[in-house]
Amino acid sequence: MTTVNGVETTPVPGMLVLRLDVHRDDRGWFKENWQRARMVEAGLPDFGPVQNNMSLNAQRGVTRGIHAEPWDKLVSVAIGKVFAAWVDLRPGEHFGATYWTEIDENVAVFVPRGVGNAYQALVDGTVYSYLVNDHYSPGTTYPALDLADETVAIPWPIPLAEAETSEKDLTNPSLAEVTPMPPKRTLITGCRGQLGQALAREFPDATLVDLDELDLTDPKALEAWPWQEYGVVLNAAAYTAVDRAETPEGRADAWAANAAAPAALARIAARRGLTLVHYSTDYVFDGSEVPGGHAEDEPFAPLGVYGQTKAAGDIAVATAPRHYVLRTSWVIGEGHNFVRTMQKLAADGVDPAVVDDQVGRLTFTDELARATRHLLDTGAAHGTYNVTNSGVPRSWADYARCVFELTGHDPARVSTVTSEEYAAGKSLSPRPLHSTLCLDKLAATGFVSRDAEVALADYTTPLG
Repeated sequence: MTTVNGVETTPVPGMLVLRLDVHRDDRGWFKENWQRARMVEAGLPDFGPVQNNMSLNAQRGVTRGIHAEPWDKLVSVAIGKVFAAWVDLRPGEHFGATYWTEIDENVAVFVPRGVGNAYQALVDGTVYSYLVNDHYSPGTTYPALDLADETVAIPWPIPLAEAETSEKDLTNPSLAEVTPMPPKRTLITGCRGQLGQALAREFPDATLVDLDELDLTDPKALEAWPWQEYGVVLNAAAYTAVDRAETPEGRADAWAANAAAPAALARIAARRGLTLVHYSTDYVFDGSEVPGGHAEDEPFAPLGVYGQTKAAGDIAVATAPRHYVLRTSWVIGEGHNFVRTMQKLAADGVDPAVVDDQVGRLTFTDELARATRHLLDTGAAHGTYNVTNSGVPRSWADYARCVFELTGHDPARVSTVTSEEYAAGKSLSPRPLHSTLCLDKLAATGFVSRDAEVALADYTTPLG
């Protein structure tokens, strides 16, 4: 084991032992059994406890466990002393890993979700305390293990034949018969969209939902969802009809999907300790030219309703303690998009006029999904990150010419117009002219962004 700031690691991944300061005098002793600021600073996770349970063990030899509940807990002794033991009942290479120690008023142990917990009272009148981060659900069955399992071979100080145990604990299965507790799941919302499809490929074990499976604008549907089974939410659901958002009906729909729904998810994430990943847009800025591109901390200045609703969603998501906002631009994935449109026009003999005064970088959805995986796997600091493909910023007309050339057509067939000329006589939302996002913060986490033109070449194939 290693010790840092008074916190000891153990052979069971994520399980930590903390030595507590106990203040004694003639009257007895006092200790801070849970002190969030100090304990988090020392190295314990900020696991968000919501319930404290106490167990009185009247006689020496009372033995309880081995139970693995689907929540994290900080265990300690209020009065007395126990021999405590833990067995990792999570799937993976550490399944069956064990650790045991004596606990008195000086010791607390952080036990991760899925690790089986057991103890034996060593003195009469011992009170054992569990501080947990989910509410107990009577009648629910969780993995349990035989106290006398020969594989883990826990050295109980008081032989189990002489100990007092419950009838239930005497019938728990052996380690070979235990079904490991499944890890918390990942939820992908908006799974049928371009980004949702890419996220589903990157996170193949995730639960996939769209509006018909989980309506994020319906409070009753959100309340009924089994959030206790999830650890990460990837919110790819959004209202992206930029021009229709300027209409009365579209405005209401955009605010519901892009602002109210993320706000509801943020409240759930904060309450449940979930990691919430949300996807934003360059439309939260006004498109002013910024040397090096728009940074994550640039003040919002959206030009239209779509940008306003997305900015509101960003602000709401930032209230969740464990959040990532991935801000992106010019998204290209599966389905209808700018590149596919240009491919079809080239193949059909149509010579398009494309705006040349809007400048930015393409973002392929697999790049967004790859960045999502990177931030989660590396435990990068929570917050907002710009995510696009890298390379020289181009105009839409530049990218159109690239598509024509890549598909074997003359790029000179693409003519140019200004945004003002293109919008003449149309009911369009204003577009930001400069959409390039600065990627320095993402690069500092170790992520290497892929060049947009290289990605475009791989994505673009001649249409049959």
